[in-house]
Amino acid sequence: MHKSWNLLDRLQKKYYLTVKFKFWASHFIALIWMVFSICISYPWIADLAKIVTFPIAVIIITGIAYIPGYLNAFLIMSLLFDKQPVVKDEFPIDPVTILIAAYNEEKSIYNTVKYIKNQDHKGKIKVIIIDNASKDKTAPEAKRAIEELQLDGEILYEEKPGKFYALNHGLQHVETKYVITLDADTVIHQSAVRNLIARIESSPNDVAAVAGSVLVRNSRENIWTKIQEWDYFLGIASIKRLQGLYQGTLVAQGAFSLYKTKTILEIGGWPDAIGEDIVVTWKLLERRNMVYFEPLAVAFTDVPTSLMHFIRQRSRWARGMIEGLQAIKPWEQPQIYTKYLTGVNLIMPFLDVTYTFSWIPGLILALFGHYWIVGPMTLLVLPLTLISFGILYLYQKRFVFSPLNLKVRKNIVGFILFILFYQMIMSPASTYGYLQEFLKMDRRWK
Repeated sequence: MHKSWNLLDRLQKKYYLTVKFKFWASHFIALIWMVFSICISYPWIADLAKIVTFPIAVIIITGIAYIPGYLNAFLIMSLLFDKQPVVKDEFPIDPVTILIAAYNEEKSIYNTVKYIKNQDHKGKIKVIIIDNASKDKTAPEAKRAIEELQLDGEILYEEKPGKFYALNHGLQHVETKYVITLDADTVIHQSAVRNLIARIESSPNDVAAVAGSVLVRNSRENIWTKIQEWDYFLGIASIKRLQGLYQGTLVAQGAFSLYKTKTILEIGGWPDAIGEDIVVTWKLLERRNMVYFEPLAVAFTDVPTSLMHFIRQRSRWARGMIEGLQAIKPWEQPQIYTKYLTGVNLIMPFLDVTYTFSWIPGLILALFGHYWIVGPMTLLVLPLTLISFGILYLYQKRFVFSPLNLKVRKNIVGFILFILFYQMIMSPASTYGYLQEFLKMDRRWK
């Protein structure tokens, strides 16, 4: 894997490879893989067709093998092609405002503010904390943090429940060129703010936002957090890098991202949506703006510690994706890359539903010797998954953790469970979110 990476690296140094070339080359190789998969899967289709008819067999296998295999192959090639441009100035001095929307964050808000105080960014940092009708002592704790840490900051109150209300309230008080959103339970590496600003200052003028890299802080708490550590470290980070390569990171996540203040104001701030960060990002892309990803701008957040909390979170994310598709159709995106990246989300409900109602029952049947749905052929997706995660692991360790003097935690049990069982929880949780949105059930911030 190291050799392949170094070979591509030398190739890109000798020959300039355009984003367009990388995009179509990755698709071409992914297509070859899918054709190969189709050719060798005919016996599988034939056996399953005897049970559910040929058309249904094709639909099931397409959802659990063909499309996932294609997407994984495209991801692998894109990761191998990816080469982050060097920033022009590692130590910018631009002032920035950090917005923190807080709801019942009495226990975490002081620590979050303390990490802002420790930033190595040389420019002025102002902190605006918006108490979104908290029922605890969030506001007094926030005031204590600002005063004791001697930060330039203020505390606002937003009585309407909803993160988008809180962020938009805070946005009206922003006077700097750049604004960063940060979750109240998230802490940032000491160079995180500097790296976000350095990236956008080194980018073309039509780059309107830069997403930071969010990792797990509470991974040692229990088995659920151990598993999610690998999702953030490998899964989410790989998707962010893929999207960043094609200049269309689909979610400048509210947990930690930087935006151009003027552009956010021009699109009317954050929308009334459960996935407000998804919709606002897609609005930026619709305006022909680009959204980048900066892997060195690292933040650490607390992830759900229980299965039910995790299901609520991921179903909420799934609803946010549907909201984004409803607000801005993929075919309305002006650039071919963002048409494709947002278009992939159109098939995600199909993949999640197929996995939930076909693959999981098929796995249970396989345990009793019935390989109609899950059998040897499905294992072809596993090598691609391991290769893509291996590539990203090496990248994260070499180009992110080492420069930031961070160490990758040894979490072998969490990794094994992540590989084997994570999707079995994720897809049903997402399917539940699609159902919630379809039925227009009440939305909750947390």
